[in-house]
Parts: sequence; C-alpha cells; structure tokens
Amino acid sequence: MGNQVTRAGHASNKKADAVPHTADTANANSLSKSSSGTELESNSHMQFFPIESLAKTLSHLTHDEERINGITKSVFQRYLFPNYPELGENLFNYLHHAANVNTSHMSANSFKQQAEKFISIMNDQSILENYVKMYSNIKGDGSVSPDGLKALLNLSYKIAMDSSGTSLCLYAEQIINAVAISCFHGKYALSISYVSNWLWQNCPHIVHSPHRYVIHVLTTAYRNGKALLSKEQPQPHLEIPTPILEQPESLDFPQILLPVSYVWLLSTTLPQCYLQAYDSPKDITHTLIAKRMGSVCPRHWTLLYNSSENGTGANRFLHHVLGYRGPTLLFIRVVSPDKDTVCPTVCICSAVEWRESHLYWGDEDTMGIELFPSYRIIEKGGKLLYLNTNIRGYPHGLRFGSNTRSPYISIDESFHSVSIAGAPYPIASLEMWGCGDTKLRERQLEMKKWQVKEAEKQRIVKLSASDWIDHPDRYLLELAGRASYNESNK
Repeated sequence: MGNQVTRAGHASNKKADAVPHTADTANANSLSKSSSGTELESNSHMQFFPIESLAKTLSHLTHDEERINGITKSVFQRYLFPNYPELGENLFNYLHHAANVNTSHMSANSFKQQAEKFISIMNDQSILENYVKMYSNIKGDGSVSPDGLKALLNLSYKIAMDSSGTSLCLYAEQIINAVAISCFHGKYALSISYVSNWLWQNCPHIVHSPHRYVIHVLTTAYRNGKALLSKEQPQPHLEIPTPILEQPESLDFPQILLPVSYVWLLSTTLPQCYLQAYDSPKDITHTLIAKRMGSVCPRHWTLLYNSSENGTGANRFLHHVLGYRGPTLLFIRVVSPDKDTVCPTVCICSAVEWRESHLYWGDEDTMGIELFPSYRIIEKGGKLLYLNTNIRGYPHGLRFGSNTRSPYISIDESFHSVSIAGAPYPIASLEMWGCGDTKLRERQLEMKKWQVKEAEKQRIVKLSASDWIDHPDRYLLELAGRASYNESNK
C-alpha cells in the first residue's frame, strides 16, 4: 500500500510538472509562430535603446555645462531643436508636466520614461490632442488661446515648407488666421478637448509633420554623439505629403493660381485619394511604415481649367474637365460687391470623374470646404454633386449640397454667377486642379486629341455624282447664282 501511494504520488507529481511545462511550450510555440513574438523581443531592445542613449547624452551635457544632475530645458532646446526652439520649449514643458517633478529640470530616468510614452502613442486623435495640450496653458487652467493655436499651425506649416525646400507663401498668415477664426468664433479661450475635436473634424492631419519630426529627432539624435543636433550638425530632412503644384508654362499668365499655403492646409484635410503617391511601397514592412508615418512620396496637382485663361462658360468648363478620371478640386473665387464685404472662397472636392446627369452623384470622399474667411468642412458624403447643361426638364448648372431644393453652392448655367449659402456673387475665377498622377492627365489629353481628329474627319464628306444631284447644297448654290450642272450632265 505504501509503495502504491508513493508511486501514485510520483505519478501525480509528474503530471503536475508536465502541465506547466506543456503550457510554457505552447506559449513559446505560439510566440515563435507569430510575428509578434519576435517583435516583442526585438522592440524591447530597439525601442528603448535610442531614448536611453539620448537621455544619457543629455544628462552628461547638462552636468558639464550647468553642473546639474539631470536634463534642463536649455540643453534640450539647443541640442535637439536648434531650428525650432519654441517646439523644444513646449515639448520639454509637456514632458516635465507629465513627469510631475518639483524641480525645474528632469532626471534622466524621468525623461526616458516620458519620452518613451510619448513616442509609443499610435492613435492619431490622441497624438493631435497631445500637441494641442503642448501649445496650451498647461501650467495654468489648461485652456487654449487663439495665439496658441496659431503657433501650432505656424510650426506645422514651417516644418512642412522646410522639409520640402519650398519658400514660404505670402498667404500663410491669411489661411492660418482663417483656421483660428473658424475654431474660436470670437472667443479668447477654449478647452483642449474642444480645440482638438474641432481640428480632428476639419484638419485631422495638421500635426503629422511636427510629430514625424519629433519622433525622428528623439530616435536618431543619439547617432551624432555629444553634438546631437546642434547647429553644426546637419538637420533631419523629411519629405512631406504636401503635393507639388504643376504651374502652367504660359508667360502671359504669371500670377499665382493656387498658393502653396492653401495646398498645405488642404493636404491636412483631404482624404488620401486626393494625395495619391506615384509608387506605393511593395514591401510589407515599408507599407506598414508608410501607413504609420504617412506617405513620403512626392505628388503633384496639375491645372485642368482656369476661367481667366481658358475662357468662361459651361462649354469651356466641360471641355477641360470631362474625361479626367481622377480626383479633382474646383476652387470658386467670387467678386466683392463692395470694399466692406468679405467674399468667401470655397472648394468643391470630387473623388470621382465629373459627368453630366440629372441626378446627384459622388462618393463618400466628396466634400465641400470653405477656405476664406473661415476654414471649415461644409459637408462631406455621397451624392452631393450635380452637373447638368443640356438635359431638358431639369435645373441647369452646377450644384453642391445634400439639400436639393436649396443647395449650399449653386452655379448658374452660364457659369458667371454663384450662390453660396443663399447669397449671390459674381464669379471672379474658376480653377479645376487634377489630383491624380501624370498618366491620368496624359490619357485625358490623348482622348481630346482623338476627338479632334474624329471631328476633322466628319467635316470632310465625300459625295458621289448621283448624291450631289439631289443634294440640297447644290440647290442653294444654284439659287446664289452658281452655274447649273444640268447641261454638263446631259
């Protein structure tokens, strides 16, 4: 009996030992089979090593220059953000406030923890809220002022222009003020949640450029040693998703058609189909990186129609617009009736090809945007566009809006006047820009050339002698005094 109990005890112990061993093996196999297992093992080292090295370097620099054990704001600004000191100051204040320390400086360990937490956020809306909080009165009541929002917009615009090598635009202040006016509605302070939600609804990608820049600085600055990113070192260069404009080559029309500042702000609002890249990455890893960081391939918007150069009227509009099978942007600028009236500038965005129909059309990426005097999305959704110039029994002209009886934007059939929110205006100019790649524009031009050749062929009509005898044109020529062919035919 004793031996049996002992054997049973040994057997139960073996079974008990085998169960956790099997579970461990299963867990190990599941981690090894899934890609996340190796990612966790590699990311635990790769994710923290750059920040840890950066924290050590900043701590050594602070101790050598200021004799403080930790990281100060001045060292953080000079060595990481020499070209954008305001960004460095606001980012340090944000990390310092999140660390909840009593001293004016941060310890290396506190900086490491907060920096890792900052770059690990993957939700775009949370990232946007963090940057709004960064440019708010974070140490006071936590509210956001119009100047704070303008500073955030100026930072995003400047980083975008510096990264693309584009010179600053004269209209930048105007478009940034339009955003602030639309968001605050005359108020002097708003909550962080309200401003971040408004930005998320109207320009959700507004902080992509600064966030990519900050992540690049925090994760790669340690490679330069103790110099980090001081002014003696080359600054990081990032390509941005702002499209490159293809301006017309006409010397008779030198003025700026679409300011770059408007293009930059629209690129923070429009869906990805309007910002299409030439070549999408084929590798899975690069695809995931591109999806996370945003597209970095250059694109261009090409001018399809300009009423000041191509002529006004429905026929001229249709001739230059129809046949382009890609996303388009129609900019409508109006004439001010007097000096005291502020005239709006609106943009109609169509993700599908334009067509004439007695029905409303458009997909979910169709939208209308007010650019000036305030910047906001008017409406977005399917079946918002209407274009009809020749179908009888239905209204003629171009319309935008879900209310078919009273559309928000309505252009008359002559394309000379427009009604915006019920107010009539004379049209100053209409501009249509194509947002697809160069192949779509080339196909449209080839189709137009083919149509011209077909029209030329139709003009030349060969008639036989028998057809000419009974042709009405012969009778008209005889009435006009042309010699008769009766005698010659006899």
